[in-house]
Amino acid sequence: MKIETTALDGVLILTPARHQDPRGFFSEVWNRRALAEAGLDLDFVQDNQSLSREAGVIRGLHCQVPPHAQDKLVRVGRGRVLDVAVDIRVGSPTWAQWVAVELSAENGRQLLVPKGFLHGFVALEPDTELLYKCTDYYAKDCDRSVRFDDPAIGIDWGQAGRDPVLSDRDRAAPTLAEFDSPFRYEE
Repeated sequence: MKIETTALDGVLILTPARHQDPRGFFSEVWNRRALAEAGLDLDFVQDNQSLSREAGVIRGLHCQVPPHAQDKLVRVGRGRVLDVAVDIRVGSPTWAQWVAVELSAENGRQLLVPKGFLHGFVALEPDTELLYKCTDYYAKDCDRSVRFDDPAIGIDWGQAGRDPVLSDRDRAAPTLAEFDSPFRYEE
């Protein structure tokens, strides 16, 4: 497993090795013991899957707050996304900064989005499937969102001239200034 850092401390790109032959490939996308040895000792308790039927579907920006905050390991089973993480840790030197990584079924990359970060993505192809593991269970009362197009964050979703396809929830999400982040930066 190749592990790369990003401009946001804690947000990592994990690229599993692929063993290919004429039938296709095999890839071990998560190995708790091996990754714990690399410093990633996470206990995933829930796997999620979403399907975006159209290119241009934007989901996010979402997180869960304590006591049910989640680390997420995100990958694509079919299609392509631009996957985004935004730092919302109060006092962080990278507060409100974001990183975007293209994840696809073809490149096999995964994005680790730790607690204290918002997560969102835009589907770059029709019928894109996103698969992700979480370290805590879904808790509706802890579920939060921030506007995908908040100018204080300034994410370039790469969708210039295209109207995003959004849920009502994401369309009505508050701005980051209206969001009271419970996450604190720890050095």
